[in-house]
Amino acid sequence: MKMADEEKPATTIKQEILDKIAALVTAAFGLVAALAWNDAIKAVFKEIFGTATAIGPMLIYAVLVTIIAVILTIIVARAVSKAKNL
Repeated sequence: MKMADEEKPATTIKQEILDKIAALVTAAFGLVAALAWNDAIKAVFKEIFGTATAIGPMLIYAVLVTIIAVILTIIVARAVSKAKNL
């Protein structure tokens, strides 16, 4: 009986390690995607405003990206919460 109890934490630890690795890989791909979008959006701003370094447009860009990120984070958090409750 003790053998079954001792195997349970090992399975849990393996599961936690796999969960963490999956989270890190997902975060890494998310960062790569974010950087790609950042470059693409900067190119669009450069086309529209003539320069990607203009302070006004860059501040607008930063505020818009922040607002979108917050809204998407809330939507994802709610979806995860609903999925956990099912």
